Amino acid sequence: MATRTMFENSNEVGVFSKLTNKYCMVAVGGNENFYSVFESELAGHIPVIHTSIAGTRIVGRVTSGNSNGLLVPSITTDNELQLLRNSLPDSIKIERVEERLSALGNCIACNDYVALIHPDLDKETEDIIADTLKVEVFRTMVAGNVLVGSYCSLSNQGGLVHPMVSIEELDELSSLLQIPLCAGTVNRGSDVIAAGLVVNDWSAFCGADTTSTEISVIENIFRLNEVKQGGGQAGVRTGLVDNL
Repeated sequence: MATRTMFENSNEVGVFSKLTNKYCMVAVGGNENFYSVFESELAGHIPVIHTSIAGTRIVGRVTSGNSNGLLVPSITTDNELQLLRNSLPDSIKIERVEERLSALGNCIACNDYVALIHPDLDKETEDIIADTLKVEVFRTMVAGNVLVGSYCSLSNQGGLVHPMVSIEELDELSSLLQIPLCAGTVNRGSDVIAAGLVVNDWSAFCGADTTSTEISVIENIFRLNEVKQGGGQAGVRTGLVDNL
């Protein structure tokens, strides 16, 4: 199920949070309603970590991660890095990335198997992404936009991409990622998908302005309704772990 929420007065929940199958990061300084929405859905299964990155609250846009690892920009402080190391599961590898394009969340879209990256990222950064996140890496664009991390959201079940993506490009991206993709919007027509939506294999959180139609598209492409019908979240999570 997709859950609507807001960070203070902002619908851009993907700017202030990062969600994977193994952990969730949320920005410090939000209101209790924002945290309670995440914690009621996730806290029994994965850690919900309250943190900042480089003293900012835009944790979703400057980090990239999946079930294998977490990439943070070089400007992340030692204290923040220590907090993350103490809070994340031991299996998660954390890596600081020296990269000119430091808003990693805008430049990388990934699930547990594949990453799409900004065409201009350094070769060294590409190698770090492949090694830390344990993914295949492809340099590409989404609907002519180089900020692939901003214009699509991916899970292992499916992906939502910029509404102006052509049928041919949708097919090409889908074959690269090996998951079904759908063009759509969030927050009443916003094409910056990842700013208004965070998703993993069993839950999604989107901005409060997201319409019923948009939620329906999100739940269908990420197969969130099937999770509920398949005997609850815990059963699906166990199945995912078994498959991996």
